Amino acid sequence: MTAAWPAFTQGLALSLGLIVAIGAQNAFVLRQGLRREHVGSVVIFCAVADAVLIAAGVLGMAQALADSPGIARALALAGAAFLTVYGWRALRRARHPERLTAAEAGESISRAAALAQAAAFTLLNPHVYLDTVLLVGSIGAQQPAALRGYFVAGASTASLLWFGLLGYGARWLAPWFARPGAWQLLDTLIGVTMWVLAALLLRHALPGS
Repeated sequence: MTAAWPAFTQGLALSLGLIVAIGAQNAFVLRQGLRREHVGSVVIFCAVADAVLIAAGVLGMAQALADSPGIARALALAGAAFLTVYGWRALRRARHPERLTAAEAGESISRAAALAQAAAFTLLNPHVYLDTVLLVGSIGAQQPAALRGYFVAGASTASLLWFGLLGYGARWLAPWFARPGAWQLLDTLIGVTMWVLAALLLRHALPGS
């Protein structure tokens, strides 16, 4: 159990670093939270969709890499490079911060329409597959078989926490997210976290270094 916590926290930190960004999906969840309209359904859908994609990525990558240590090492190095660049981009965004806003006005929509929009923002975004299936999947697959479930649990918990925070804390968080300084702090934390994860991945890929 002592090794389970690092696997869980690595999945949590990685997923949070990737999901906390200004984008259409986050703006939609924030909007629903501001309107207090189908918040639970939207939050659960987004979190479950992420969890399914993450689990599929980790399990699929683990099976694909089981007999290919060379490919596993190459993917680990590629993942470390990606996280390094992602961290640099986050730190660069911190120098020129933006803001996340969501209009509260507008017509009410049905639960089915809200879920359809959540599905579109989630599943029609090609970056979600790059992030959850390929990147998180390949990094999670590097974990020992007994710890992959903890990694998936950590990454999935990050999605649930973030979407829940956006949806249910919208009225309190909206003014905070509208301030560029808040995103400056978040992007700085994300950049440092991504670099730490990249270093850990490199150490795993190059154990003799």
